[in-house]
Amino acid sequence: QVQLVESGGGSVQVGGSLRLSCAASGYTFNTGCWAWYRQAPGKEREGVARIASGSSTTYADSVKGRFTISRDNAKNTLYLQMSSLKPEDTAMYYCARGICAGNLPRLYYVNQWGQGTQVTVSS
Repeated sequence: QVQLVESGGGSVQVGGSLRLSCAASGYTFNTGCWAWYRQAPGKEREGVARIASGSSTTYADSVKGRFTISRDNAKNTLYLQMSSLKPEDTAMYYCARGICAGNLPRLYYVNQWGQGTQVTVSS
């Protein structure tokens, strides 16, 4: 069964850090393109960071220098290390697998979404 399960969300104060994890099953993990998205209340879902099969990464301008996307092929897990968190980072965060195109911090086509994990940053 193909499945993506996120974890690691929570509540943190401004300037704090969190590491999100996305455990994948049913995939050959080191193929395909992977990304983290987020969706705040009343806003559209937006791509935050993307990592291609060759491990090249792309970030949204709003998180560049603060977030790092990575993956551990041996553990079939995708990560998002978030630091210097701001209130505007508050959102539900989703991992996704799909197809890359261009150099944007999102997928051209999403094959699979995770269920999401909530991140709340308070001042």
